[in-house]
This record gives sequence, C-alpha cells and structure tokens, in this order.
Amino acid sequence: MTAIDPLWVPADPTASAMHAFMERCNDKFGVALESYADLHAWSVAERASFWSMVWDFCGVRGEKGTEVLVDDGDMFQARFFPDGVLNFAENLLAGERYPADDALVFRGEDKVSYRWTWAELRDWVSRLQQAFRAHGIREGDRIAAMLPNMPETVACMLAAASIGAVWASCSPDFGDKGVLDRFGQIEPKLFITCDGYWYNGKHQDLAAKIRSVASGLRAPIVVVDYTGKASEIVGSLNDGRTLLDMVAPFEPTDVMFERLPFSHPLYILFSSGTTGVPKCIVHSAGGTLLQHLKEHRLHCDIRAGERIFYFTTCGWMMWNWLASGLAVGATLCLYDGSPFAPAGTVLFDYAQEERFAVFGTSAKYIDAVRKGCAAPRTTHELPHLRLIASTGSPLSSEGFKFVYDDIKQDVQLASISGGTDIVSCFVLGNPMTPVWEGEIQGPGLGLAVEVWDEEARPATGAKGELVCTKAFPSMPLAFWNDPGDRKYRSAYFERFDGVWCHGDFAEWTQHSGIVIHGRSDATLNPGGVRIGTAEIYSQVEQLHEVAESLCIGQAWDDDIRVILFVLLRDGFDLTEELQAKIKAVIRTGASPRHVPTKIVQVSDIPRTTSGKIVELAVRDVVHGRPVANKEALANPEALDQFVAMVELSV
Repeated sequence: MTAIDPLWVPADPTASAMHAFMERCNDKFGVALESYADLHAWSVAERASFWSMVWDFCGVRGEKGTEVLVDDGDMFQARFFPDGVLNFAENLLAGERYPADDALVFRGEDKVSYRWTWAELRDWVSRLQQAFRAHGIREGDRIAAMLPNMPETVACMLAAASIGAVWASCSPDFGDKGVLDRFGQIEPKLFITCDGYWYNGKHQDLAAKIRSVASGLRAPIVVVDYTGKASEIVGSLNDGRTLLDMVAPFEPTDVMFERLPFSHPLYILFSSGTTGVPKCIVHSAGGTLLQHLKEHRLHCDIRAGERIFYFTTCGWMMWNWLASGLAVGATLCLYDGSPFAPAGTVLFDYAQEERFAVFGTSAKYIDAVRKGCAAPRTTHELPHLRLIASTGSPLSSEGFKFVYDDIKQDVQLASISGGTDIVSCFVLGNPMTPVWEGEIQGPGLGLAVEVWDEEARPATGAKGELVCTKAFPSMPLAFWNDPGDRKYRSAYFERFDGVWCHGDFAEWTQHSGIVIHGRSDATLNPGGVRIGTAEIYSQVEQLHEVAESLCIGQAWDDDIRVILFVLLRDGFDLTEELQAKIKAVIRTGASPRHVPTKIVQVSDIPRTTSGKIVELAVRDVVHGRPVANKEALANPEALDQFVAMVELSV
C-alpha cells in the first residue's frame, strides 16, 4: 500500500442503507443522485425534504405534522417539525420485535457482568416509570444522575424520557464540586447515583461524595447497588433509598409514552467550564433522535441485531449517542472502568466474545494500544467487526496506519468530530466513500459545513474555522437559565454574524475529506476528554501556597497534554511535595482527567487590562505562534518567560 492509495474502499457501496436512502430520494423527488457528494449537496440544498425523508426512512414513531422547517431565513430562529409530536423513549424501545435478543450487555472491568433482553429492559423502564410518577416526577422535571455506563443508567434515562422529564448525567469520578457546578444549576427533582465503582481493579468509594452532593442539591437520592454498599450509604442519608427499594412496589406493565412536541427538552449536557461554571446545554427530543438515527442508520450503516460499543462515560455526549443505537434495534455493549483493566486486551476480549460490529473509542486509546506494542490482529478473531469509530481528539496518521496494520485490514475506520454542543457530529464517516490516511471522510448529511478564514470567506487549501451556515435539528434549544439567549448566541453566533462557529480549526483535503487541527478556543482535550480550565483553577487556587494559576493544552506526541503554570506566594517553591499536593487536590475535587501532566512555576501571569488571564496568548507562545493584540495586555512582558520553555521540551 502506498501513500496515494486509500486505506479502505467499500466493497459494495450499493449494499449500504445510505445507498438505499439515496435511491428512495431519487424515486420520491425526481432527482438523479449518484454519489455521496451528490447526496450531501442535495441534503443541504433541500433540507426540508431531506429531514422529512430521514423521518420516513428510519420509521420514526410519532406524528410528523404538516411543516418540516419554518423561519429558515434566520439560523437561530429556524424550527424543525414545529407541529410534530413524538416520544424519544418510545422510539428507542422499538426493539420490542426482538424480545428474546439482548438489548444491553454490561461489563464492569472483571468485577461485574450481566445482560438484559429487550423484554427485561422494557420491564425495568415500566417499573421505573411508575416509581418516578409516584415520586411526583412530571413533564419538564429534571432528573440528575452520577452513574457508570451500566444498564440501570439507560433504563432510568428511558423512564425519564417516557414521561417527558429532562435527563442530565455525569460520571462518578467527578469531584463533588464538579457535580454541584453542573447539577446545582438545574435544580433536579431527583438525584440518582451508585454506591461506588471500580477503576483499574480498585474499589472507589462514593459515600462521602454522595453526602456532600446531597447536602448541596437538597433533592431525594436514589442509590444503585453496584458494589454492594448501597444499603449502607442510604442509611447515612436523610432522604435516600436504593433503586431496588424504589421499584419494589411496582410490577411490570405496558410502558406509557407521552408524545410531546418535537422540540420538547430531552437532555441537558454541560460545557467544559472553561470560563466559569459549565453551561447547561438543552437538547430536544426530536432533534437528538433524528440526528442520531441519521448517523446510526445511514453514516454507520447499523442494522437491527448488530452489537455496537463505544468506550465512554456518562459525562460525555458519546454516551447519549450510544444509547440511541437502541432505536435501530442494535444491542448496546456497555463498559465501565479502565480500558486496560484487568489487562491491556480487555476491550478486544470483549469485542471478540460479544461479536462487536461497531467498536467506538478515542484517538488516545488507539494511540495507547499502538504504543503498548499490542497487535490485536494476531491475538483476536474479529470477523464481525466492520466499523471502528474514533473521536475525542484528531486521530494521527500513525493511528490510522496502526488500525489497518495491527487491528484489522478489512474495516472502515471513521474518525468523527462534533461535540456536546450538538450532541452529534458535524463531520464523520460514511459507507460509500474511501478512507484516507489522517482524514475524516466528510461532512454529515443535512449539515452545511464549511471552513472559513478570518474574513468569513471559504478557506481554500488552508486551515480555518469550522462553521455551519444553515440550521439543523440538533442545535441546542437553549442554555438553561439564559435570559434572552445571551450566552447561547455568544457561544456560537458572534464570531460570524448569524452563522454557527464551532471553535475547531479545520482544513478540507483533496479527497473532499476534512482534517481537524484542534480547538481554536481554550478548552483542554487530553486523551479526547474535554475539560475546562476553570474547573482546575477552582481546585488549585484553594491552596495557600498558590497565588494564581494558568492552564493550557500543549500539543504533544499526537495528543494534548495539560500544562499548569503556577504563581506561588512568597516563600514557597515548587517542590515535589507541593506538586503531589496540587495533583491530589485536582484529582479529588475535579477528576483524574483534570490532573496536569506538568506543573511549572512562573514569575507572573499575563493578563488583559481588565484583569483577565490570557490562556490563548500563552498557548500560542508555547507553540511558537505569534500573539495578536498584545496591546490588550496589561503586562505583555510576562509572555517572555514562556518562549522556548525548557520544562516543556520533554
């Protein structure tokens, strides 16, 4: 294979659901679409027809209504299916026609494993729905969950969605302040957690964290028994009960689905918290469902009965994305814990034993397997695996080559990119075009993705800002508690007036693919996990020794590593003991993912004349890029210490 050859070419593009969809569009609308490029161009030009066809082709349960798209002249005001009604959970439980098959398979490292059939999942949802109603949960109420990626989490989400409640989740490794910064804003009517979890073979106790969060949220607590400590923890709470106790009074019956407007709130996802507490991003039931059906059914070509896996926590939007796989009748393979415990092959063992068709992970995981000198191709039989998806950070060319050389040759590798902001992807794979080394295959159907320069012109043969110029169904409904949509507009629509600017540096390729070169804002992304600098500052600056700090992401070894600069109080030096103390505070108060790779002592922190620290300017200096607008700084000389900093060269 040479550099001018694609890594993968579809054996028969006409066998894909996407090709069948294209033929259906040709028949219904009298067009002559012949390629993916044709289909994408038509889907953007005729979005009302396209999204209506997605509804029909994917068999959405609900009432479409008479209009598909209104107020399209204003991207921010556009509305899809304004008189349509549906229920998200009803569509995800469509696997009822496979009652004997697995709906969910779960492994918690090597400590716990079990599976639920479709019938068992529906029974759990039925009992939970009744329990939620008995607790007074109604349409629009928020349910917050700090849970592992386990079957009970999926069932609780579906039960919430079935009655029109709004679901928000995070993973148990968040510190109590990180949990409260998120859930405290949305005032949940119920908080669901677990009694503990395992990571890297070690039991992680949550009792103290649960009590701390409970005192902050002042909501009733439901505890899932995962490690055998639920009853003990409940006994220490003023208003708590176990999940089993909660559902005990109720027998399974038919699940009742409240059909609600297409734009009814379904999820609240949280931004990274770069500039303060995380923003609460509200996503609609209809927009999420339609976008995920499009991505699962068409872009990933997932079929009923296939087994799909994504290595994710419940604090990442890929969990929400994975859960929607139920809507196409797929079996979800769930995993909680370290991807290298009890051994480095654990996820490939899982893939082999459960016959994964889709294996989703992060670029960092692929790189870690590559550097670990593992060659799954020689140790595992993966005949059912046809799609590997990678996201979280750009996948390097070495990562692409490793997949084909050492995992599987006849597999589609789909590097994908989108985010919490749209609970889906802007650019991703498709089963009709080749895979080229280092490239994402192209933009998603129905999404008017472009790359613009600083003057809002198409960036040809150059890097630029990833934008979307026309409305799409999975745009957020709003930010929670954001009067006048001020924060929402500022987040996406101020960089280019009235056009969604996503904050990614991107570049088109000669194959009509795309390369993401990283974030253009200050969000950190180590190992594919988005974290915010403000969450780190809030922990570090509790320490007496630290006067102030500044955090950036440094491009390093095909990934991003977190660098923390600290300005210490007089009389203190950055000893090994202080570094260990700083890391422990961050790990406990935020999460293990927030812990910096390097901590460096500095003599000053550069700031604007208004006193705001300038992360982006420091990041540019560290990477050897020029800093624009230095005149806005109160102390521009402070940037000099970051030039060719020795500590960052290793």
